[in-house]
Amino acid sequence: MEGQKSNFFTWVVVVVVIAVGIFLYSTSSKVPQETGPVKIGVMLPLTGDAASYGEGGRNVYQLAVEEINAAGGVDGRQIELVIEDSKCNGKDASSAAQKLINIDKVQIILGGFCSGESIAATPIAAAGKVALFSPGSSSPDLTNISPYFFRNYPSDASQGKVLAETAYNSKQWKKVAVIQEQTDYALGVFKSFSTSFEGFGGTIVKEETETANSDFRSILTKLKAANADALFIDTQTPAMSDRILKQVQDLGWKPAIIINDATAGDVALVMKYKNLLEGAITAEFSSDPKNPTMSKLLASYKTKFNADLPFQAYGQTEYDAVYMIRDAVKTVGYNGEKIAAWSRTVKDWEGASGKVTIGSNGDRVGGHTVEVVKAGKVEKYVQ
Repeated sequence: MEGQKSNFFTWVVVVVVIAVGIFLYSTSSKVPQETGPVKIGVMLPLTGDAASYGEGGRNVYQLAVEEINAAGGVDGRQIELVIEDSKCNGKDASSAAQKLINIDKVQIILGGFCSGESIAATPIAAAGKVALFSPGSSSPDLTNISPYFFRNYPSDASQGKVLAETAYNSKQWKKVAVIQEQTDYALGVFKSFSTSFEGFGGTIVKEETETANSDFRSILTKLKAANADALFIDTQTPAMSDRILKQVQDLGWKPAIIINDATAGDVALVMKYKNLLEGAITAEFSSDPKNPTMSKLLASYKTKFNADLPFQAYGQTEYDAVYMIRDAVKTVGYNGEKIAAWSRTVKDWEGASGKVTIGSNGDRVGGHTVEVVKAGKVEKYVQ
């Protein structure tokens, strides 16, 4: 009798365990899966002097998104861009980031483009646990700024260094006059350049100018009087460089010139001042048209927009950034904290800009190469 009771209770326990298991399984299977579009916030300068960067960047982002969505999206979910005009300044970038995070509820923001945008938006993204991914901001001040920030465009620490090495050691320019726009990007390039150049023993004479300035005659007159070996035009945008170069011409001044990648990347501007810029040195994050992904991007952009891809150095990293986000979401889901952590695992990711590796400090591994202006075109510099 006791044995029959024991068997009965044993079977009761078994039945209860099975029932609980079935209940738990059915409950877990009803956990809602993520649906709807994968929203990507975008911060770009769409107005002002830097609008030429923003318009090209927006086109590249939209091109990449259309390609990904046509191929099935991210695990069946379509990508949706939410674009804000961050106007190449910290104030508007902060407002854009707040809106994207608190109202649009995005988990990742593409941008900023200008370094000042990214520097201002980084603490806002960190507070919201949203990943901030810049394909254009290059200030050395962004290195290791936050675990939520990363970039696939290299730091200008390399740009300033190689420019200084070429100017001092190859060109034998021992004294350089600098006109620097008061922005985070231009300041970052100058800091890197001056550290190396003065470290070699060179001398720098610098004048600063506000972005709103349009009359540089007094500044240029001072710099010309310094009798420097070269003039370094360190601006945020080609529009500012255009105004300065015109007034250098108006002064009848023909100095040896150094330009940063912001100016060198504008093909039309370099051609416009080809005589004044002949022999000017610069440094860019080079693009490789023989790279099959890059050649595809160039052809697709031409077909869709009936124009050549502007600022190829930036266009290649902007295109890659959208595809990297696709891969991040596929790997870790639509979660800003996890995407930020994923970025530090990226190694030899292949795209239009070549192999991308992100270091533990959030920077892309790699840097700039020195170039020279010849007959209105920017070419690789050979000593």
